[in-house]
Amino acid sequence: MSLSFLPEDMNWLCESCRQPLQPGPVELHYLGSVFTVELPVCPSCSRVLIMEELACGRMLEVEQLLEDK
Repeated sequence: MSLSFLPEDMNWLCESCRQPLQPGPVELHYLGSVFTVELPVCPSCSRVLIMEELACGRMLEVEQLLEDK
């Protein structure tokens, strides 16, 4: 199962490559667990954009749940 965390607008450019970011699957690893999510990715250098709302919101919740196990 893959979750999607894409910004409402996909008008983002990679700072390094100046390429438009594209939606793509990304594996996130934390405490031995692996999650596949769809995030904006640079097609050239594969850098991933993780929006602040996701990092400080949903990802923080998942980290706390995994740490409590």
